[in-house]
Amino acid sequence: MDTFLHQLLSGLANGGIYASIGLALVMIFQATHHINFAQGEQAMFSAYIALTLIQAGVPYWAAFLIALAFAFIAGVAIERVVVRQFDNAPVLAVVVVFLGMLFIINSLAGWLFTYNVQAFPSPFPVGLGSKFLSAHEIGMIGVTLVTLAVVYAFFRFTPLGLAMRAAAQNPEASRLVGIRVGWMLALGWGLAGAIGAVAAIMAAPIVYIEPNMMAGILLYGFAAALLGGINNPWGAAVGGFIVGVAENLAGAYVVGTELKLSVALVIIIVVLVTKPAGLFGRTVVTRV
Repeated sequence: MDTFLHQLLSGLANGGIYASIGLALVMIFQATHHINFAQGEQAMFSAYIALTLIQAGVPYWAAFLIALAFAFIAGVAIERVVVRQFDNAPVLAVVVVFLGMLFIINSLAGWLFTYNVQAFPSPFPVGLGSKFLSAHEIGMIGVTLVTLAVVYAFFRFTPLGLAMRAAAQNPEASRLVGIRVGWMLALGWGLAGAIGAVAAIMAAPIVYIEPNMMAGILLYGFAAALLGGINNPWGAAVGGFIVGVAENLAGAYVVGTELKLSVALVIIIVVLVTKPAGLFGRTVVTRV
């Protein structure tokens, strides 16, 4: 029973990371109707920024906030400089752009920071741990929940958040009421980049940091987004926790730790075949 509880709670901790990445993917999808395959690489690069600052003597949480600010600015810049140029491009061209961004950011990180695997410090004291969860896992759950709560409050209660939601859901009507849709979408990219950075920085002490650290996590995040609903941000967040628990339990009792990544692939295939809109997504019907 203790082993089961450990796997369950550890899955919730991992699920918080997948929820953050899934939320970031859904935010980009709502803005562009495309999947940002470079989301994980953007997050990874921000984690390297945080590690560099920490190694330079900057306090952990100050480095954390600076890395989030960097991720936000980088997300806005990518949307304004790169993505904006392909607004009316064919879908395949946009996919190639996102894949190109993935390889460019990955190679840039390897060139700047090397491909060596490095340890990443955890800010949470060892005494915070329990029989079932490590101190970092408990702290990771806390940081994830705070992040999700802040994002929810921002979109639900602030004029800027409401404007960003309106611009993503109905850009034509938003322009008619004076909302600067282009900038709202750019800010959405920035916010998605910051949320992804939170996931990468929290995951780094567990998976260690190297340029390919987010490859598997991005796949789990994609599974979370599809499971919860690719057009429902909060469904994607719930999907992240479900995927985290399913991955851990399947790895412990069904497929083994070596094949845990296959759980994400199975979830993606099952959702696409049986319920493409996800658990909480809405089905869009278009008159032709």
